[in-house]
Amino acid sequence: MTTETVLPENSVPLVVPPRGRTAALLTLTFGTFVVGTGEFAIMGMLPEFAASLGLSDADAGHAITAYALGVVIGAPLITILGARLSRRELLLSLLLLFCFGNFLSIAMPSPGLVEVARFITGLPHGALFGISALVAASMVERSRRGWAVGRVLSGIAISTLVGAPFSTFAADHFGWRIAYLIIGLFGFLTFLGVWRYIPADRPNRSNSPLREVTAIGNTQVLLTLLTAAVGFGGMFAIYTYLTSVLQNVTLVPEWEIMVFMVVWGLGMLAGANAGAWLVDRNLDLAAILALSGSALAMLVFPVVLHSTAGLMMDVFLVPTFVNGLGPALQTRLMDFAGDAQTLAASLNHSAFNIANALGASLGSVLLANHYGYGALGVGGALLSVGGLLVYLLAIVLLKKSGLTEIRGPIT
Repeated sequence: MTTETVLPENSVPLVVPPRGRTAALLTLTFGTFVVGTGEFAIMGMLPEFAASLGLSDADAGHAITAYALGVVIGAPLITILGARLSRRELLLSLLLLFCFGNFLSIAMPSPGLVEVARFITGLPHGALFGISALVAASMVERSRRGWAVGRVLSGIAISTLVGAPFSTFAADHFGWRIAYLIIGLFGFLTFLGVWRYIPADRPNRSNSPLREVTAIGNTQVLLTLLTAAVGFGGMFAIYTYLTSVLQNVTLVPEWEIMVFMVVWGLGMLAGANAGAWLVDRNLDLAAILALSGSALAMLVFPVVLHSTAGLMMDVFLVPTFVNGLGPALQTRLMDFAGDAQTLAASLNHSAFNIANALGASLGSVLLANHYGYGALGVGGALLSVGGLLVYLLAIVLLKKSGLTEIRGPIT
């Protein structure tokens, strides 16, 4: 027997921002920009960070690991603990924790304590992104959810394009502590923006942590999260070692490395917007095109390593395709997570950080075994194909279940 699940569809916005939707969406986008800058900043200022603490680059990289660990642990933990808070209340609390972590990073005198501070800073990361996407979706009609989510998540792309290079500049001229001070102050500015522009929603006092955890067991939710954990990995297999490729293989001058990084950021921004546009028309097609397109772009990577123009084109295409996956997966989680929408949206960003670790680790193994930099593209393509297979499995299982239509309200 074929069953059909039809939940109330928000054909009109569920909440109306008190001072206009544009201001509210810009506030959320600025927030993802600030948090994204906080994550990516250390990658550009690692030499100055390491030198000031008397560390090697490898040892200084532990601060990156500590932050990522905070993201993976914090996303489910904080979301579950805050299950009975309204989304606005939770956003404000998370922003205060983010600010505290950055200010704590400035004050810590030793490498170990700085790592603890970076771990604390990473705790609110996933929940901030996930809840921001849900709040954005609640402010528009269902047919524009992809657009709203893409608009907010584009802040991450802008952080790689503007925020991270600015942090590198600040660290080079004034020290890494000043860079984190600025990020913390911007975080507090976001707090004020959320306080003023994000509409108050009704907290679900009847909700419970157990209810959130139980609801997350949906097969479609788990497969969507697995798609993110695997499918995004290929991008990081390349991005982590891109500077080394440019220095050791393509042999571009130092100033041109920054140009490549800007092109990468432009690709991420283009992907977020294109993916959001396509999600509102055909969600599954958006995800499939993102994963298959990224696999093809990564297979081109070893072919163009010695061509500055060819590599620059590929450096644009890889993040364009991969980042187009973000709005699709975030929106799909809204459709299937039921009572655990907040937890699922937050876990999507934990999965993203798992992909970061997976891609970087795969790249490290390939290089350590002397496969060369070209193997990064092949390894990355395999991860994209893996993500595609997981996503196709989710579609097949959904059809076999007899569900012909799923409509998830953004409550």
